[in-house]
Amino acid sequence: MTINSETITSMTEANQNFSRVARIADRHGEAVIFRNNRPKYRLIDLEREPEFALSDDEKIDVAAARILRRYRSAFEELAK
Repeated sequence: MTINSETITSMTEANQNFSRVARIADRHGEAVIFRNNRPKYRLIDLEREPEFALSDDEKIDVAAARILRRYRSAFEELAK
């Protein structure tokens, strides 16, 4: 993975000024957060990252899974 030096930020900066890190990701598509002078995390703009492009059906599946997981006990009770 090649890292653009303009996208690098420290963990301290990310903790203290996340909006700045988010602006970097908006501008460059990603921000790389270093911890102990090594790349540790990658913040990506999901709208620009093709790896995470989801179809409408996939988005619905993700939302449905979240709802089912969150309200499972209620659905089980209704199923009785």
